[in-house]
Amino acid sequence: MSDILITRKHHLSAKKARAAAELVASDLQQEHNLNFEWGEDGALHFDRSGLHGRLSLTKGEATVQVHLGFLLRPFQGSLEREIHKYFDQRFV
Repeated sequence: MSDILITRKHHLSAKKARAAAELVASDLQQEHNLNFEWGEDGALHFDRSGLHGRLSLTKGEATVQVHLGFLLRPFQGSLEREIHKYFDQRFV
């Protein structure tokens, strides 16, 4: 498996950061058929065929970790760019 790990700082309250994370997950669900749910660990977990990951929120920081399966490895760069784009749009 190949991994993507991105950590970005933000200035949102905990409530607004959680709402932003849900908007990102909803966008990805519509565009890429991702399933998502909040885990007991407080992280947003997501998956679909060929990938799974989590979005963790702490005060002032959002971290996304994605594990890519073999068939999605060639798309790692474009997926990383898309994650940065979502962070730029939602975590402002």
